[in-house]
Amino acid sequence: MASLQDCSKFSHFSTMPLNELLDAAASKEPVPGGGGIAAMTAASAAALVEMVANLTIGKKGYEDVGLLMTSIRDKACRLRSRYLDGIAEDARAFDGVICAVRLPKDTPDRAELVQQAFKDAASSPFQLGKDIFVLLQLAEQVVRYGNAWVVTDGAIAAMNARAAMRSAFYSVRINLKSIKDTEFTDQMMAAILEIEEKAALVEASVEAAYQQR
Repeated sequence: MASLQDCSKFSHFSTMPLNELLDAAASKEPVPGGGGIAAMTAASAAALVEMVANLTIGKKGYEDVGLLMTSIRDKACRLRSRYLDGIAEDARAFDGVICAVRLPKDTPDRAELVQQAFKDAASSPFQLGKDIFVLLQLAEQVVRYGNAWVVTDGAIAAMNARAAMRSAFYSVRINLKSIKDTEFTDQMMAAILEIEEKAALVEASVEAAYQQR
């Protein structure tokens, strides 16, 4: 099976010009696919959160939230980098599955290798989705407390973060269908449902805060 080192060919996804990345997604190649685009969408949402924070810091009338916005900006910046890395991580996980299922039938422990590949392919977008939920919470804060002139940008960040999170969890679900370890699948689905329930509450809070601004 391909190792992480074997799959370094995907690392350039995070630094490709946008038009080239979209061309790659539109091609006959399976990666970058939906999971990679979800990560890219999350990165763009993080950038908007940073922008709202930057346009709030030091502005008259927002002195009381300056430290909060600085913290949000720095966290969003780190998350943006993490999401960009997620484009390659998703491609690597999918490639691992392809490598595993293409192993010769007489390969020792082939079934176990295939199952582990699917677990890895589920775990990668699961962690991404969890990390995107953190951004959704930050977006809620900038909508509620950020510069009113750019509150719409904060709301758009929240909507894109929510969509990216749901997309990541879709990638989890499709891989879980191929995993025979019911304890693994049940635990992961329970965690997904818990996060999605919390995300729905944050999304409603964003909408309420946006309407009030």
